[in-house]
Amino acid sequence: MTSIVSSSDRRLTETDIPARLERLPWAGFHRLVVAALGITWILDGLEVTLAGSVAGALRASPALAFSDVDVGLAGSAYLLGAVTGAIFFGWLTDRLGRKKLFFITIATYLLATALTGLSWSRTSFFLFRFLTGAGIGGEYSAINSAIQELVPARYRGFTDLVINGSFWLGAALGALVAVALLNPALIDPELGWRLAFFSGAGLGCVVFFMRMWIPESPRWLVIHGRAAEAKAVVEQIERQFIDSGIELAPVGDEARMKLRARDHTPLAEAFRALFVTYRSRTCVGLVLMAAQACFFNAIFFTYALVLTKFYQVRSDHVGWYILPFAIGNFLGPVVLGRLFDTVGRRAMIALTYAMSGLLLLGWGVLFERDMLTAITQTLGWMTVFFFASPAACAAYLTVSETFPIEIRALAIALFYAFATAIGGVAAPFIFGKLIESGSRSILFEGYVSVAFLMLAASLVAAFFAVPAERKSLEEVAAPLSMDR
Repeated sequence: MTSIVSSSDRRLTETDIPARLERLPWAGFHRLVVAALGITWILDGLEVTLAGSVAGALRASPALAFSDVDVGLAGSAYLLGAVTGAIFFGWLTDRLGRKKLFFITIATYLLATALTGLSWSRTSFFLFRFLTGAGIGGEYSAINSAIQELVPARYRGFTDLVINGSFWLGAALGALVAVALLNPALIDPELGWRLAFFSGAGLGCVVFFMRMWIPESPRWLVIHGRAAEAKAVVEQIERQFIDSGIELAPVGDEARMKLRARDHTPLAEAFRALFVTYRSRTCVGLVLMAAQACFFNAIFFTYALVLTKFYQVRSDHVGWYILPFAIGNFLGPVVLGRLFDTVGRRAMIALTYAMSGLLLLGWGVLFERDMLTAITQTLGWMTVFFFASPAACAAYLTVSETFPIEIRALAIALFYAFATAIGGVAAPFIFGKLIESGSRSILFEGYVSVAFLMLAASLVAAFFAVPAERKSLEEVAAPLSMDR
């Protein structure tokens, strides 16, 4: 039940909507949310993998004639766009709603990735990669917010990790697409890399239509004074359960809360919450996000270059090495994800960050001593990222569940932007330069630096991460608009 009650100077919304959403069992509605919204990460994985897999074709392209540094710059342009898009669209997501923004951001992605396939120069390629990144960056805020607010607490950790981990399904798909379209025996490489980017636009069209069945977040609606709409959305969701024969437990009066309706949250209040009220959580989020961004972007964006430079792998065969690497990354969140809801956030975040750093150091030593082949190098990365993938997913989980609903999307955007700007934009360029040197020792020093970042983040998580497992969002962080 949701109602409006009078106050001496303003109206309050009294609602039980969060409790009604939390008591729902896992069913078809949640699977639809996962499929329609989680596919964002598949798109991101597809984009990143294609950009890495086509590196050889871009260097050989008569129109672009990329150098190794240009390949790194293209990755940086994509990430810089993601930073810009995350901040701009994240701010709009808290003001205009989750649903409206995840349509705007997917449309931005569709147009930009299609234009990437039409690039006629290095400048145009960088520009379109920037715009593609802006669309994906905006998706992170809108989609993570909606997923957090629609999935019950007891499933939230596992669901969030698997959805974020689906990035690697996109990576696997990108690897297969690259193998097919970059095979010179089948298609001209100059046409193949262009068709590769068009494939991303095609998948995006499917996503656009799938999202028409996802409702606006009832939590966001009630906070913004649209109690009647929020009630209608929840009743529609509940009706799906009832019609399928599921009996829903009643929600008691003790679950009701009073919220002061607002049309937006002033930036001053948002920053006070982030840097004063929740200062410790902000520090944890920044450390986790920055470490994983450096780790992933340094290694994955330049993996194709390592294969071609140090192991003489043909560019049209790179996809075959990225495919098992991507599968290992996806298995990590699937296998370990439930432990984040049972063992707990703090222990599992610390464990996965620590194992990532230690394993990278071990395999890095073997690489530096030239004791690996392209196959064993790939197997090594599979073990490293089996832990690194859930670690990175847990960073996104942390920053999206530990702050109040009014600033959730903006918080996700700011953390993502900071981490990407610090570790993501620079890392591909720096590691591109390290690889261009042709020195295993110099590249190993780069691996050591990002490994120690992960180990440091592990210690921070062990002592300061929020134990948010099996708690509602309102328990983890009370809404700023709650009437106390």
